[in-house]
Amino acid sequence: MKITRIRAYRVDLPLHEGSYKWSGGKSVNVFDSTVVQVETDAGITGHGEVCPLGPFYLPAYANGVRAGLAELGPHLLGDDPLQLQKLNRRMDAALKGHPYVKSGIDMACWDILGQATGQPVCTLLGGRYGEDFGLYRAISQDTPEAMANRVAGYRAEGYQRFQLKVGGDPAVDVERIRAVAAKLRPGDRLIADANTGWLMHDALRVVRAVRDVDVYIEQPCLTYEECLTVRRHTDHPFVLDEVIDSIDVLLRGHADRAMDVVNIKISKLGGLTKARQARDLCVSLGVAMTLEDSWGGDIVTAAIAHLAHSTPPEFLFTATDFNSYVTVSIAEGAPRRVNGRMAAATAHGLGITPRREVLGAPVLEVS
Repeated sequence: MKITRIRAYRVDLPLHEGSYKWSGGKSVNVFDSTVVQVETDAGITGHGEVCPLGPFYLPAYANGVRAGLAELGPHLLGDDPLQLQKLNRRMDAALKGHPYVKSGIDMACWDILGQATGQPVCTLLGGRYGEDFGLYRAISQDTPEAMANRVAGYRAEGYQRFQLKVGGDPAVDVERIRAVAAKLRPGDRLIADANTGWLMHDALRVVRAVRDVDVYIEQPCLTYEECLTVRRHTDHPFVLDEVIDSIDVLLRGHADRAMDVVNIKISKLGGLTKARQARDLCVSLGVAMTLEDSWGGDIVTAAIAHLAHSTPPEFLFTATDFNSYVTVSIAEGAPRRVNGRMAAATAHGLGITPRREVLGAPVLEVS
């Protein structure tokens, strides 16, 4: 089988709640997502999706996905999409860095592999564990009272994991953590996610001020070294996210006992192939994981579901359902949240069919 054509489509994904806010005053109202289509000479077509969380979050931006595909795509024509390790080496040789550009292609090739073998992607990623898995809900940054008031509504939707967006004024963040923690019930878990927003001295003040609260502390500072210092000054469970971008960092973090949980974002690592490698390493090392991506719609959500459903449950801290945050559906067959939980499709491949009327005409074609 050979790749014969690569196309990219641009889709806007508005949010149900109007905006999404996190540390440093960052905010997004409409997400710019790229759907990647990989066609083959066998008549099988696969799809992937890449959706950076704006240009000011990670070293990734929406137009960069499409510019990168124009650069990378010609190198992949004629390659076998079923040989995923080989294909990833080919991509890394043709384009140094820029893993998010490669993620949609890799995801689409897993979709092709599943269709070609008659298997859902989760089976190919290791097997399906259980009937479904639990999800978390991110609480967009707002006043302490407003954030606390959202918990009841999210719990009614079945969520029991609440990721509180902090990383602002330390005194206000302490109020945010305490206000939301007061709304929790048995079985709930609270994660205070600073998204790199605190300086180290402020992070230390916050963790000391909430020492009596049952809360996870997520990525308090910008660098690994700063986060490690905070980790060593708190007995709260600790989550690393933005700095987890390679196997090297995972190994270093484990050796330093720098975290209890890591967030694995598919596009940050370069696709499902490398996300699976990181996932399997974490299982071997005994590190729990949140499996997700930077953002996305139905196709990203489908990929997350397959990766999460093929993860041993004791290591799956939680996962996310981005397609329930946005108002536009870009694919049929995508998994949907049911009472705070989700399941990967049982159909072949990712189990999705793009909505052509939503995608419109391609903005890029390589053939």
